[in-house]
Amino acid sequence: ESERAGIRMKDLNKSFLGISNACVACHQDPHQGRFGKKCEQCHSTNDWKVVGKFDHSKTRYPLTGAHVQVTCAKCHTAGADGLPRWTGLKFGRCADCHADPHQGKFAPKPCESCHTTSGWRTVSTGLVQTNFDHSKTKYPLLGEHISVHCSACHKGGDFNKPLAFNKCTDCHIDPHRGQFKGRADKGECSSCHTVDGFKPSNFGLKEHAATAYPLEGKHSAVGCEKCHIPAGVATVYKLKFASCTDCHKDEHRGQFAVAPHLNHCQDCHTVQGFRPSTFTLVMHRTTRFSLAGAHLATPCGDCHKPGITAQFKDIAQYRFEDRSCAVCHRDPHKGQFRDRMSRVSGGKQAGCEACHSVATWGDLSRFDHSTTRFPLLGSHRAVSCDACHKPPNLEVKLANADFHAAPSACEGCHADVHAGQFSESRKVIGCASCHNSAKWKPSIFDHDKRTAFPLQGEHRNVSCDGCHKNVKVINDKRVLFYKPTPKECSACHGPEIKKSRV
Repeated sequence: ESERAGIRMKDLNKSFLGISNACVACHQDPHQGRFGKKCEQCHSTNDWKVVGKFDHSKTRYPLTGAHVQVTCAKCHTAGADGLPRWTGLKFGRCADCHADPHQGKFAPKPCESCHTTSGWRTVSTGLVQTNFDHSKTKYPLLGEHISVHCSACHKGGDFNKPLAFNKCTDCHIDPHRGQFKGRADKGECSSCHTVDGFKPSNFGLKEHAATAYPLEGKHSAVGCEKCHIPAGVATVYKLKFASCTDCHKDEHRGQFAVAPHLNHCQDCHTVQGFRPSTFTLVMHRTTRFSLAGAHLATPCGDCHKPGITAQFKDIAQYRFEDRSCAVCHRDPHKGQFRDRMSRVSGGKQAGCEACHSVATWGDLSRFDHSTTRFPLLGSHRAVSCDACHKPPNLEVKLANADFHAAPSACEGCHADVHAGQFSESRKVIGCASCHNSAKWKPSIFDHDKRTAFPLQGEHRNVSCDGCHKNVKVINDKRVLFYKPTPKECSACHGPEIKKSRV
């Protein structure tokens, strides 16, 4: 009822039936029939301006890449009549729509030689694959250069400007700051590096062999950065290498800095390794302490070791101002021979060698017993030292004996086989009155001078026990007593023998 009430009388004269449902029945065709009468193929009743159904691929210019996102009005601009032009547009060349930013510098090459519809800035940013074939230029891109943005070299997008590229330094800063300009190749970068990357360097042992310092032995396994420091652009490659100490710490703390060594490490070491040393016995002869005797078999570390002096508490000591035996050896005699060792002979102190030799400790042939208060004579020369110089407490080491305490009297070493008969009333008759050091028997007793019975005639040929027959047992031993002995002839020859017959 409300709708009917709204109809005016004049509207009743119009017909509401038989009307065409085509768009053009009501709407003016802005395309003037160029696209037919089926507007719904491109438009919808929701919005005339939104063209969502038009398939541009069926035209002579299919939309690809970035063109897909371009609005229709960007290309289909209004004509003189104010209506958009949908047909008759030029599209054979990019320049038909786009301005040439290169201003004809690459003519007559078409834009697609370098660019694609995916994006105009393909070449200048390097973000996507470019169509430009750099290998056809004078500088083909290889290695890391492939991923370099065009703008890094072609500043301001000027691709037609000639660029210098004969040397790496035409584009790159010399990180070595001219250190290699003096080389035969004038510091050519390609001698050590490739376009595949600045690091690692391809400068190896073979190339290093051509320098003034070929790498040999252990040096061949040392990393470059161990010698060429500091790391980074400030790395120094031209080094001092005249002496090992230019790179290595002096492990001996200047012990060999004096003549004749002068820190010539190569005299004892090689590049094959710091140890073992090449210092030989023959070389040791040139030192102030030539090795001889038992010293020849002594390991180096037994003498050259840490802690000998405070100066070299933690490292081995090689130079000794005091080269006496006591520096390495303990004095087993506890200073008994200090005075004797300090005596000067032949311009030097006698030292331990006054008695011993370096051949063997037990060889005492050098000791001159005649310089003591008891020169060795006769059979004493064949007596072993420990027969007189007895170690205390039944020890077997002669070194522990008190040599000065050895007695000089015969009875100090020898038992009195005469049971004290010659020391009566403390009137001691020395052993030398009857014996000598050559041998105990025969006796050298002078019967003529020392007794009241001089031997005369046949008596001189009679053995001692022919007259002295008084034998006593003392401490289970038979001892011949020489006194008293009768002087009468009859005591030995019987009563019938008269004195006159003797």
